[in-house]
Amino acid sequence: MALAVKREISRADILPIEAYALERKALRESVVAAKRLRRVSVGPDATFYFENYQTMWHQVHEMLFIEKGGEAQIADELAAFNPLIPQGSELVATMMIEIDDAVRRAATLAKLGHIERHIAFEVGGKRIAAAGETDVERTKDDGKTSSVHFLRFAFDTASIAAFCKPGARVLLGIDHPNYGHMAVLGEDVRAALAEDFSA
Repeated sequence: MALAVKREISRADILPIEAYALERKALRESVVAAKRLRRVSVGPDATFYFENYQTMWHQVHEMLFIEKGGEAQIADELAAFNPLIPQGSELVATMMIEIDDAVRRAATLAKLGHIERHIAFEVGGKRIAAAGETDVERTKDDGKTSSVHFLRFAFDTASIAAFCKPGARVLLGIDHPNYGHMAVLGEDVRAALAEDFSA
């Protein structure tokens, strides 16, 4: 019987920072290995990092370890990172436009306004569009977009079934006028992300 997928980090899930420090190296290696199967590059510059309980649990602990805010910091970190854990009928991703060269990065971001409106999965003959944040506008008045976007993909029952079918062809694409690329998810990545839909 499969274990239920955790959907929220509670205060009880937070390790004492001293205990985390002792286990930090092994925990980082574990999450890095898991993240390899939760990373999808679309075109030369856009990378999607699909979040789950494990990635967010690790991020909370890293913030507590680095900033050393103690008990007072915990509630804020839970409030910040719990919303990025998928809730059973969705995938949640951090999309980063990663360009090392500062000049090219600025020029590229200036041409990608509202890119979050042009992102979608395709599976089983259906298109599942990304939804960006509703409380933060990631494109400035001059049309320049942010290099970081937080996205949700809400799936219906049929699309979840199609996504979870072994060997399913799943596409993730961007059809922005200035950035048109798509990627077919590898089977190992599809299988890892399918676990986010588990009951």
